[in-house]
Amino acid sequence: MNGRLRRLAQTTMRHFRRIVVFVRRKVVSFNELWRHSLQFRVTVSTLALSSAVVFVLGMVLQNQITERLLETKQNAAIAQTRAIVETAAGELVGVGTESPEALTARMKNALKKISSTTTSQDSAGSAAGTFEPVLAAGGRDQSDKPAFAGPYERVPERLRQFVETEQVSHLIHTVTDADGGKTTYLIVGAPVSTMINPLQLYLLYPLTSEQNTVSTVQNTLLVGGLVLLLLLAGITNLVTRQVVRPVRQAAAAAEQFAGGALDQRLAVLGEDDLAKLAVSYNEMAASIQRQIRQLEEFGGLQRRFTSDVSHELRTPLTTVRMAADVLHASREQFPAGLARSTELLVDELDRFEALLGDLLEISRLDAGVEELSAELIDVRPIATRAVEQVRVIAGNAGSSVELVLPEEEAYAEVDARRVERILRNLLANAVDHSEGNPVVLTLAVNETAVAITVRDHGVGLRPGEAELVFNRFWRADPSRNRRTGGTGLGLAISQEDARLHGGVLDAWGETGHGACFRLALPRRQDTPMGESPLVLPPSDHTPTDTHGSSGLLEVRPAPDAILAEPEEVGR
Repeated sequence: MNGRLRRLAQTTMRHFRRIVVFVRRKVVSFNELWRHSLQFRVTVSTLALSSAVVFVLGMVLQNQITERLLETKQNAAIAQTRAIVETAAGELVGVGTESPEALTARMKNALKKISSTTTSQDSAGSAAGTFEPVLAAGGRDQSDKPAFAGPYERVPERLRQFVETEQVSHLIHTVTDADGGKTTYLIVGAPVSTMINPLQLYLLYPLTSEQNTVSTVQNTLLVGGLVLLLLLAGITNLVTRQVVRPVRQAAAAAEQFAGGALDQRLAVLGEDDLAKLAVSYNEMAASIQRQIRQLEEFGGLQRRFTSDVSHELRTPLTTVRMAADVLHASREQFPAGLARSTELLVDELDRFEALLGDLLEISRLDAGVEELSAELIDVRPIATRAVEQVRVIAGNAGSSVELVLPEEEAYAEVDARRVERILRNLLANAVDHSEGNPVVLTLAVNETAVAITVRDHGVGLRPGEAELVFNRFWRADPSRNRRTGGTGLGLAISQEDARLHGGVLDAWGETGHGACFRLALPRRQDTPMGESPLVLPPSDHTPTDTHGSSGLLEVRPAPDAILAEPEEVGR
């Protein structure tokens, strides 16, 4: 028995959960449709407001019809009762001296007389309809049970009290029949003058026909209201669709226009407001198209100019480089001032060559002709090479470069040359702003992404500068002496290289607490990059770094490693 009850309870809970899930899905679908469809929202709102109006109107009509029916019934019943009272008084003149049995017999005879008397000529009586008469003898001061004829038990006590005080009264009362059914009566009571003993006459008018009439009116109002609501919903949906459809077409055209289809236009039909909207949209699209083409032509000219100038400068720069190398090789034979000028000339030529290389690279990136040569390799050696190449610059600046790598292999589909250039730029930038404090490069991987952070504890970044550091030729402090002599394009090129991989390069910094740059790349080019394994801001905000967590290997290259000059720097 207990097992059966348990199974029944489990089945009930399963059905209940299914119902809850079904209702939840419908609610979510309704919410989505409500938020995204203006046509649905207007139709539902109109239907709801119309339902409220139809409901109020139906209630008012029903109450008015019911009140008029009852008022007509009451007036006719009271008039008919007054006429029948005179007939009953004539039949019961002088009652009171007989025994109770004789009194009851006379009242029954009077009821037969009343029932057999036709009132077809009385318009008020015909309007009142059929009735059941009741006669009762007695008054307020009579302690004995009154004698009566007819269904006296159907007359409510409160009506009897009014009639026994010589008042004509009426009351609507529902009586439960012997078979359990219920009948509603309009009961009219009036005193009968018999000279000796007071009598009361009650006429019970059934309200069955009036109830049927009210039910018919209710059903008619209900069906009519539903039909009216359906018609209103259909009309609203049709009218709203005529307004919403051009708006949807305009939205679709705007999406295609934003996607690059600059020739997309709206069809102009008629001369109404929607047609004016289409004309205005077409004019706006044509104007934007002209401006975009002008900007594209200007940008193309600018890129070609930059590329052409960079290429044209290669030849004279090569000649100047050869002459400068000759002078630099013979600088020991020159006076001290001239020898120093020769060294400065060579340094500036190095920077000029780097600037030309960056300009060519940025022009290729802007033109979209750069291709990604990605291959599945371990990223850890790339990070190690980048650290080795900035070791001398870090030593000259009085900073140390630390490398934190995972013990397991960190394979990813990347372009090794571009990733190494990004890390080299970030490290050189961090060394230049570290104020002699250590610089830490951390690498971490998860299932979908590989992330590398370069953390310094130098001057940091002021609020809002984290978004500006990737702008071309932007510097946080133009008066600051830069040790590395970068071109100002390094971070801009690094950001473009990261986007070419489908990754992201972002920055964080606080004044006096240093800065942290994070490079996040997808491990597979055909798989979207998920959450980065390294977070920004970094976990440490203090000027002193602490290292040595489980699962990480700290690599410190040897001091006599072969080093190379960085290509770019750009904060």
